[in-house]
Amino acid sequence: MINKENKPQIPSGEKMLDIPEGLWTKCPGCNRFLYTKELELNQSVCQYCQHHFPIKATERIGYIADRDSFIEHDQNLYSIDILGFDGEKSYQERLDYYRNKTALNEAVVCGSCTLGSIPISLCVMDFSFLGGSMGSVVGEKITRAIERSLSSKIPLIIICASGGARMYEGMFSLMQMAKTAAALHRLSQARIPYISILTNPTMAGVIASFASLGDIILAEPKAMIGFAGSRVIKETTQQDLPPGFQTAEFLLEKGLIDKIVHRKELRSTLKQLLYFLK
Repeated sequence: MINKENKPQIPSGEKMLDIPEGLWTKCPGCNRFLYTKELELNQSVCQYCQHHFPIKATERIGYIADRDSFIEHDQNLYSIDILGFDGEKSYQERLDYYRNKTALNEAVVCGSCTLGSIPISLCVMDFSFLGGSMGSVVGEKITRAIERSLSSKIPLIIICASGGARMYEGMFSLMQMAKTAAALHRLSQARIPYISILTNPTMAGVIASFASLGDIILAEPKAMIGFAGSRVIKETTQQDLPPGFQTAEFLLEKGLIDKIVHRKELRSTLKQLLYFLK
């Protein structure tokens, strides 16, 4: 039984049921409670308002790559606490925590696969690992994926989800912006296609580097995309920001991205683009 606020409730006179944790998920877009199993079957998209929930890198790979075609590369590259960062928790403690929590070694998974039988180099960022932040290893893995595209002459696809550069590595993380951009310049000179996909959120050093350098730039609906936070921009400019500022829809209107693609239509859209570009 669902009440007017769409919350699961126990009818009066009935005993309280032991509902397992995680059975229902509340949608932040429409405030409805969704059956988690059905939500997962719908690629973590709300069936009512089409809100796109964040998903793991491994899930995105499963939705895009041809079945059993993905081969991961550079899985054994690890970040280290090169600066000896000291805070409430050390950088190493944070790395250990997120490795255990996500079962990932880093905030990006890179590999090769086929999509519609077309070989591609694929990178997928995972926001659940330290906010998808770009440190030296993330930059190195993405650069190596670009170089694999270059050497094999196959298209590159990067799915972005990041809060920006990783502050725990200081200048080492900022250097990744130039490194990835330089590698993409070589890819562009070789006329090898690069498709960038922006998901919620794609911010700061990532959008200021490889995320915005795609030959074709796609985005998920209502994804937050920008360099600095809207509050910082408002305080700096002393101006009110326009409605929908830093959303995919706003940036499509301004020409930063080429198309907004629903998650369930992404694989078919990429197939069409790859067939056109090959």
